[in-house]
Amino acid sequence: MKYLLDTHVVLWILDGKEKFSDKTFRIITDSGNAKYISIASVWEVAIKIGKGNLQLYRSPLKIGLP
Repeated sequence: MKYLLDTHVVLWILDGKEKFSDKTFRIITDSGNAKYISIASVWEVAIKIGKGNLQLYRSPLKIGLP
């Protein structure tokens, strides 16, 4: 199955916090599912970082989604 991850989901993954329901966690960690991130999410994160409203402690390039 294919899934488009919302910006907050990507940020939660980067943050390493367990904010997901059991069902959502299974979907995200299932290597049989294709996960996509919208370019709009990348743009949104870049704007927040540029304004100083967001600090990432983990590289988005190293999300490591299965």
